[in-house]
Amino acid sequence: MKQLGVVFVMAAGWLLFTGVYSMPNFIEGAIVSGVIVFITRVVKPFRLIIIRILRLIGFFFFFLYELVLANLKIAWDIITPRHRMTPGIVAVPLDANTDFEITLLSILITLTPGTLSLDISDDRKLLFVHVMYLDSPESVIKEIKTGFERRILEILR
Repeated sequence: MKQLGVVFVMAAGWLLFTGVYSMPNFIEGAIVSGVIVFITRVVKPFRLIIIRILRLIGFFFFFLYELVLANLKIAWDIITPRHRMTPGIVAVPLDANTDFEITLLSILITLTPGTLSLDISDDRKLLFVHVMYLDSPESVIKEIKTGFERRILEILR
C-alpha cells in the first residue's frame, strides 16, 4: 500500500516536471513511477536508494567546498609575499579495501589542490599522500579519514 502512495506522489511530481497538467500525462507518469518503484523494490528498498542519492548530493557539496577552500588557500599563498608552504608526505591508514574505493579516494585527493596521492602500500593498508601544507600529520590524516574516506564509504557500502 505504501508503494501506491509513492507512485501517486511521483506521478504528481511528473506533472510538475513536465508542466503538462492532463489526465493522460498523469497516467503516463504513474506508469513510469510504477515501473521505477517496482524495480527499486525488487533490487533494493526505495529508502536505501534515496539515502544514497542524498549522501551523494551531500558529498558533491562537501567536495565543492573542499575544492574552493583549497584553491583559496593556495591563491592566498601565491599572492602574498610570504610563503606558508610546509610540504610533506603522510601515510594515511585505509578503511577502504576494494580497488574502486581506493582508486576513487586517491583520485579525489589528487583533484584537491595542495594534495597528491603518491602510492599505496603493498598490503593496501596505507595511502601515501603529498601535502603542501603539513602542520601536523595527525590533522591531515583526520581530515582525509573523516572527510573524504568516510563519505565515500557511506555512499559505496
